[in-house]
Amino acid sequence: MIDSTEILRQVNLYLDTHKCQRQPESLYAPVDYTLSMGGKRIRPVLMMLAYNLFGEAPETIIPQAVGLETYHNFTLLHDDLMDNADVRRGKPTVHCRWDANTAILSGDTMLVLAYQRIAEGLSGETLRSVLDLFTETALEIGEGQQMDMDFETRNNVTTDEYIEMIRLKTSVLLACAVNIGAMLAGATPADQKLLYKFGEQLGLAFQLQDDLLDVYGDPAVFGKAIGGDITSNKKTYMLISAYNHADDCQRAELDRWVQATTFDRSEKVRAVTRLYDELGIREICEERIAYYFSQSVNCLNQVSVSDERKVVLRQYVDQLMIREK
Repeated sequence: MIDSTEILRQVNLYLDTHKCQRQPESLYAPVDYTLSMGGKRIRPVLMMLAYNLFGEAPETIIPQAVGLETYHNFTLLHDDLMDNADVRRGKPTVHCRWDANTAILSGDTMLVLAYQRIAEGLSGETLRSVLDLFTETALEIGEGQQMDMDFETRNNVTTDEYIEMIRLKTSVLLACAVNIGAMLAGATPADQKLLYKFGEQLGLAFQLQDDLLDVYGDPAVFGKAIGGDITSNKKTYMLISAYNHADDCQRAELDRWVQATTFDRSEKVRAVTRLYDELGIREICEERIAYYFSQSVNCLNQVSVSDERKVVLRQYVDQLMIREK
């Protein structure tokens, strides 16, 4: 059976050898630039590994896998513009290297290209089923992004609301990836449903791990300074849980740092992290990560293929959950 390293190599090779050939170059150069910036390629790898549970030659669905990766990078391109972020994966973001209007239009073009690639070679009921799932997923991701934006002006966000937001913004695309992979390999509806839930729960664990690493990761490994979420007062599972568990004195200190308009970045990160330590927020988050990961594993266990065929996918998700960046 093909392994995840080989799948990643195939995905990157496809992206390198299938540059946009259309004109004007000024529209498509930012698209190629965005897709060349690297990343873990988790979604296409998951799609092809899910296909590999049921069928042979997962390379036959590379266009669909790359289509999903194109869509994912479209969302990042627009997220960077909305957040006014200067850097993505160590490189200038599109709106900084070009301009905001180019970022908007090239991003829109990436969305269309994503549909084109996902539909490539498909027809009939298969095409309809794939596009229905992808379209529903894209709508949900927009809903999750809007919830995240709404949270910025709210001080009463609950952990349940946060989990629903990251389910929509992050998890459903992983779920979509494995579902489409299984669908294209001819899996039964029951197995597709199990794999969707597997991807969804894995996505929740993965995003909560991101929250944790932003506070407790090693900057040398993480690739950037930790504490970005703390500095920006982002409503993460960590911050919401801290408010839920704080006493009056601790809550007042949290309020002071969250409401501060001028502060020393390092001092704020240290102070809020110290509060997290006092409240056991790291352990609370780790328990929730372990719960969602166990739920995902349970779903995978129920998929009706041999354990032998699940080995590569199991190994891949295990690696995802022991990452340090």
